[in-house]
Amino acid sequence: MSENDLIYTLALQHVTRIGDTTAKKLITHCGSAEGVLKEKKQNLLKIDGIGAITISDLYAQDHVEAARAELEFIKTENIKCHYFKDEDYPERLKHCIDSPLLLFSSGAINLNKKHIISIVGTRKITTSGMVFCEKLIEELAIYDPIIISGFAYGTDITAHRAAIKHKLQTIGCLAHGLNQIYPKAHKKYVADIEHNGGFFTDFWSSDAFDRNNFLKRNRIIAGLSEATIVIESAEKGGSLVTADIANSYNRDVFAVPGRTSDVLSVGCNNLIKQQKAHLLSTPLDVPYLLNWQLENKPQPIVQKQLFVELNNDEKAVYNYLKTQNKELLDTIAINCNLPSYKIASVLLNMELKGVVRPLPGKLFEAI
Repeated sequence: MSENDLIYTLALQHVTRIGDTTAKKLITHCGSAEGVLKEKKQNLLKIDGIGAITISDLYAQDHVEAARAELEFIKTENIKCHYFKDEDYPERLKHCIDSPLLLFSSGAINLNKKHIISIVGTRKITTSGMVFCEKLIEELAIYDPIIISGFAYGTDITAHRAAIKHKLQTIGCLAHGLNQIYPKAHKKYVADIEHNGGFFTDFWSSDAFDRNNFLKRNRIIAGLSEATIVIESAEKGGSLVTADIANSYNRDVFAVPGRTSDVLSVGCNNLIKQQKAHLLSTPLDVPYLLNWQLENKPQPIVQKQLFVELNNDEKAVYNYLKTQNKELLDTIAINCNLPSYKIASVLLNMELKGVVRPLPGKLFEAI
């Protein structure tokens, strides 16, 4: 976008009472951010959902002045700006209603890769949680996924470091502008992350640091990815918010189960119990349930065995799929009265026996 367009878009983003969803609605109606800021008030009030309070501060001159100051920072620091209508705007994020009007990035981010996952969890990650996170990324490395996280203590930095170790692209989503780093202890990882990916944020350099920013940041973590993985979480926590957002975007969510007596397993166990997440017991559950395929490797042709023996659970699933043509994994579990933790292994065994095949989008069909 041109410098003039960027200034007006920044100015619109600066208006306090206009969030990303409303800003995009106004731009769609007026054609551009400049068109919004120069449109007559009475015409804007005719737009469905736009009230006088929403645009009460729209015409203040300080928005453009603030935008010019932020533009100087962007140019000086060589920050990349991604407008929601541009081709370089993250594709998955485009489909999220509350995605940022403008997204800022640094580093060498390349989102053309097919597989993108987010890994989140507690800041107080346990040794076993750390081991699982590192093992997860090690075994997924063959699929060359991009690893997204929030650059925070605990699970986040464990995921970033493991991605760097296995030469995977990793992206940190920040809850502040690109003029600072939080926590400061992680400054030593910035160069490696920018070399192997980079950082995203929708906050300005002038935005005050606030812990509430983390909740806003979480929508970017969830929106960038095809799936969000929760490693460990207490009963309440930001990673559960990210999981809820991912569910609202119709993205897959995985959770690592733990003992009921473990405080940092309660959140994950609840996600699984409430059927808000797939149970993640082994790293290979991820490529299987997401139907990832290895590039440049021909997939084996699965042939149905003659007189194959099926157990009772497999018979129930097979008979159901024969009547439905193809169906979602979760729907199969419900209609066949199978618990969510069991259905994946049942389907995997059936695939190996050559009686079902996985399809994109968590769909399965009988052969």
